[in-house]
Amino acid sequence: MGSITAIVGRPNVGKSTLFNRITRSRNALVDNRPGITRDRLHASVSYNGVPFTLVDTGGFEDIGQDPLLGKVRDQVENAIEEADCVILMVDGRGGLMPGDREMADTLRRGQKKTFLAVNKVDGPEHDHLIVDFYGLGMETLYPISAAHGYGVRSLMQDVVKGLPLTRIKRESSDQIRVAILGKPNVGKSSLINRVLRSDRLLVSDLPGTTRDTVDSPFLYRGKEYLLIDTAGLRRKARVRERIEKFSMIKALKSLDRCHVAAVIIDADEGISEQDARICGYVLDKGKGVVLAVNKWDLIKDDSRKRNSLGNEIDRQLKFISFAPRVNVSALTGEHVMKLFDKIDMVHENFSRRLSTSSVNSAIQKMIEKHPPPRIGRGQLKFLYATQTRTRPPTFVVFVNRPEMVHFSYKRFLINQLRERLRI
Repeated sequence: MGSITAIVGRPNVGKSTLFNRITRSRNALVDNRPGITRDRLHASVSYNGVPFTLVDTGGFEDIGQDPLLGKVRDQVENAIEEADCVILMVDGRGGLMPGDREMADTLRRGQKKTFLAVNKVDGPEHDHLIVDFYGLGMETLYPISAAHGYGVRSLMQDVVKGLPLTRIKRESSDQIRVAILGKPNVGKSSLINRVLRSDRLLVSDLPGTTRDTVDSPFLYRGKEYLLIDTAGLRRKARVRERIEKFSMIKALKSLDRCHVAAVIIDADEGISEQDARICGYVLDKGKGVVLAVNKWDLIKDDSRKRNSLGNEIDRQLKFISFAPRVNVSALTGEHVMKLFDKIDMVHENFSRRLSTSSVNSAIQKMIEKHPPPRIGRGQLKFLYATQTRTRPPTFVVFVNRPEMVHFSYKRFLINQLRERLRI
């Protein structure tokens, strides 16, 4: 991963805004409300020719009675422990707060190289806002505006001075990118944590805990994977908050980056319309799909529930009957790693290139077995077929009368191609 620089501080001081500016992205969700970021976000950055990994963190605050805040704080502490240096952000307009002192003391005890960035200083005329922060006992203060860019260059020039020129490993073309999708609270983050054997992602019984899409590289059996954790996808009618809308947009955009989508289903709750809708999103994007039935430990000893779930899957998810399925338990770890057998199989088929002769032979056999129905005058003739691309496998079929190909016959051909060519 190379050297690591973490951005830490109280909630709503502008950490994610700075992260987005340095990475030149919108990967971190930003909102005026505190507590938006919860998980650690990583991004590979090169500044002035020096490569490093930048980490955005949640707000460091008193835990109080909220157990979720304790887990966010644990994530911040883990980020500090991993980091080679730390950017401590404070709010210049809000002034020095007890939480800033606590954060500074924590970094001092950990003997981390720290850069104190006083944010929301929009220009030289506001530099006086940094005076109170000399009380934190740090020699150099950096007045910056993460939103407008003022002072960021000076800060980053000093940050990268002490970083080693370690090469960051770039994304491999052989890397299998897997998006983990599902409704809220079906166990997406728990499943990834079980796979990684660490508390990489924040987990809670509260739905909507995950807000950002979080990438986790993973090496297994000599293969590279990128696991993309996403926010739970609710029905649009139930999404009212702006930040949740942005979370859902980012979750759906993860489909553009992935090769395979693992759709997580709650075995105890059964199949809902939203589960079918999520599978439809994956199908519309032309991605490989694997069904992971989580919380299997809750129903595996109940034959009635098992049979009921199987019938629901057959009935409501009939349109992706070709998708492999694996029953898992993120809680106990049961069959979790078997998920990768299915992912590998789907990815292999997703990337296959078939000879033109095999494609034409398969289509010819389909037509002989089930000729296309007659529509109006004339006769539909299939002339030639070929594969034009992979990921997903895409085929072009030349016919004499395209308007005579009924949508139901087209669907029949697609299903038969999947079955005969195993794609």
